[in-house]
Amino acid sequence: MAIHAYSDDYLTSAQRILGDMLDFAVNTYDMDIDKFFEMFLVSDVSRQFETGNPTYVAGKTGCELVKEIIRDSGILMEDYPDEMYLDKSPEYWAGWALAYYQWYYGRTFSKIYRAVSMKEIRRMYEVYHEMDLVHFVERLDELWNICYPETNLKRIRNLSGLSQRELADLSGVSVRQIQLFEQRQRDINQTRAIDILKLSRVLGCKNEDLLEI
Repeated sequence: MAIHAYSDDYLTSAQRILGDMLDFAVNTYDMDIDKFFEMFLVSDVSRQFETGNPTYVAGKTGCELVKEIIRDSGILMEDYPDEMYLDKSPEYWAGWALAYYQWYYGRTFSKIYRAVSMKEIRRMYEVYHEMDLVHFVERLDELWNICYPETNLKRIRNLSGLSQRELADLSGVSVRQIQLFEQRQRDINQTRAIDILKLSRVLGCKNEDLLEI
């Protein structure tokens, strides 16, 4: 039951645009990468981007997004000409890689940022920029699990007052399967939709409440 944030038709352009956005903000506007990203988070741009609004993940440039975010913040700054660099900086890579991670899981940028700052992601450039992105995803998963140690399934099950065995008996999903989900040894986002449905019916929640997004 893999659920991505939006169609992969837009993924390549989304990665490029987010990369150009951070590159332009840091290297033209000389802004601190975390301070700018916090402006991005409180603007409407982040919500439009993470839900895959085509205007934002394909129709605008990274430079246009920076200027929109600055306008939304109410800060008066000099209006620099649009510039997208041919040499891709660590800031570009940080945005490019982050866009992929956000698309892959459909997690919000704000929840990702709580787990790992943009400065931390930028520092990963030296180690990960020539590797397959799967290694970057795995590293962010490690940081995510440290920040959010309890899975949604375990949290909701505990709130319901059910043991793992009781949930298994009522749902028909094996207790071993439930244990693997709660220990993060099996990705609940990748399991069969019917298992999610069975669990959510017993727990009285929506299917998506059990996913790790």
